[in-house]
Amino acid sequence: MSPFPHLFEPLDLGFTTLRNRVVMGSMHTGLEDRTWDTNKLAAYFAERARGGAGLIITGGYAPNRRGWLLPFGAKLTTKTEAYRHRRITRAVHEQGGKIAIQILHAGRYSYMPGSVSASSIKAPINPLRPLKLSAKGIERTIDDYARCAKLAKLAGYDGCEIMGGEGYFINQFLAPRTNKRTDAWGGSAQNRQRIAVEIVRRTRAAVGPDFVIVFRLSMAELVEKGQTFDEVVSLAQDLEAAGVNILNTDIGWHEARVPTIVTSVPRAAFTEFTAKITAKVNIPVCASNRINMPEVAEEVLVRGDAQLVSLARPFLADPEWANKAAQNRVDEINTCIACNQACLDHAFQNKTVSCLLNPRAGHETELTLLPTRRTKRIAVVGAGPAGLSTAVNLAERGHRVELFEADTKIGGQFDIARRIPGKEEFNESIRYYNRMLELTGVTVHLNTRVTADQLIAGRYDDVVLATGVQPRIPDIPGIDHPMVLSYAELIRQEKPVGKRVAVIGAGGIGYDVSEFLTVEGHPTLELDEWKQEWGVTSDDEQVRGQLTTPRPAPAARDVVLLQRKTTPFGAGLGKTTGWVHRAALKAKGVEHIGGVNYERIDDDGLHISFGEKRQRPRVIRVDNVVICAGQESVRDLESPLRAADVSLHCIGGAELAAELDAKRAIDQGTRLAARL
Repeated sequence: MSPFPHLFEPLDLGFTTLRNRVVMGSMHTGLEDRTWDTNKLAAYFAERARGGAGLIITGGYAPNRRGWLLPFGAKLTTKTEAYRHRRITRAVHEQGGKIAIQILHAGRYSYMPGSVSASSIKAPINPLRPLKLSAKGIERTIDDYARCAKLAKLAGYDGCEIMGGEGYFINQFLAPRTNKRTDAWGGSAQNRQRIAVEIVRRTRAAVGPDFVIVFRLSMAELVEKGQTFDEVVSLAQDLEAAGVNILNTDIGWHEARVPTIVTSVPRAAFTEFTAKITAKVNIPVCASNRINMPEVAEEVLVRGDAQLVSLARPFLADPEWANKAAQNRVDEINTCIACNQACLDHAFQNKTVSCLLNPRAGHETELTLLPTRRTKRIAVVGAGPAGLSTAVNLAERGHRVELFEADTKIGGQFDIARRIPGKEEFNESIRYYNRMLELTGVTVHLNTRVTADQLIAGRYDDVVLATGVQPRIPDIPGIDHPMVLSYAELIRQEKPVGKRVAVIGAGGIGYDVSEFLTVEGHPTLELDEWKQEWGVTSDDEQVRGQLTTPRPAPAARDVVLLQRKTTPFGAGLGKTTGWVHRAALKAKGVEHIGGVNYERIDDDGLHISFGEKRQRPRVIRVDNVVICAGQESVRDLESPLRAADVSLHCIGGAELAAELDAKRAIDQGTRLAARL
């Protein structure tokens, strides 16, 4: 029997059956936008179909040119384009999977002059103001959706997902926030919902009864002047009557100021909204957002909150997610940690989407890890992200690998990250690597500070230096004062820390440390506490946008965050996650001081001044000063190994000490393993 019987029960839709309840949710990879990347996209989806996904949903394709996300972006409007898509659908079907195309009109989120929306209201995340779409334009657009779905059927797709959430075109008609019309397409809830229902009705007429129509329904918009939940329920019922087969959960708009998928969001945080819709309709409903492990997915289905679960980023991290779950190999799942660094951050920078934990994602045709023709003996020094990815991938290819780690456990910077409030998911990465080291037969030497002489005497074919970084200690008078701690000493709780703390350095580590300091005991927030912290309500079905007044818990300490730069704080944080960290520190009352000179540290506290002339001297009276002033590479083994003519490879922080960069480290380790 399957360890997750509900998750792997087939779903009979009448005219077709999904092999399980696992949906690979839509994620725009960037490969959709270039015709010459079609084969890469086919390989990407085929690997996930082979990995057991029951239904795959593509990234968004516009139904017309005005719906483009970007000029010359992904669209499906011609038979020529449809025939090209057959390479994708054929690749998925050959692996036993089913695939639906997502039809997405960007509306006011389009970065293209001449974009259109329900009303001419500029989005806060877009410099361009859309045009108000005319009534005739609305009718043409509805027909474009239906034609796009018909072309998708010609292309061999099993169905389509109509994107009706996330603040895109249809959602812009649904919400009073963006629909100020007074004609038949605006005003009352029924009028605002008319375009969504009509798109589904005409799409069903165009594709016939044997084509899956999924509608991505915005169940909690998390923006002011959004829909009430009563309106969402009414729309769901009308969509069912119009011909939808599956309702998929959508949470939040891109402009929402409530995090919905970052790592600090509790797992399955929004399934209570899905459950309420499930109780009101007679078609399957799919739960979404922060469902990253099989036990979480199974629990959602057991409770009856939904009939399917949608996972997007978890299939980037591990294409075999479903197969591993079905075969009770859960400890082998490379769990999505919801960091966004190589997926959403790449998407919003117009780069090909990939995964911090799995650099092969989106690069399946070019980054291959084939069995080696010649087995080598390879030493890897350092069991942080770079060393772990190198060692495991080398061993999977068939090399004999020895891994040396000075600490008593693996993890390196992951071991520090997992201790930050809201970053507990890094525990899963350490669990994954521990298991993979065991399965691949890597010989692991913990608590071993290997010397250059030992490595030279070992006569390895190659040595990989992945020795990482150590905190950089700036030259400030009094830096050796007892009140001073490095970020590593603080996070590992090697020294006590008082109630008033100054943090020197406002990069990613400085923000992590400040969050660490403001939360007493560093507990994982329970869902109710998290909702209270960010102002999310599921109790009042008349509240627009499902927002209430945030009530963050008081800070455990008084924290001052300082930087030498005069630039805005947090400017170098992740594009899609930085605002969350900035908002969290603001809610905790962390004081920010920029453009400072660090004069000295003494019993009175941290002495600072401002500007080249060192004006306005000030003493910040604190119990402790935490140093987050960057890192230095640990590479003391490099010179003697090179002098001995050892075949040496330096990767990760050992090669370049910048902000802690696990994405670069794992990518380098994987690519090195593919070459050796």
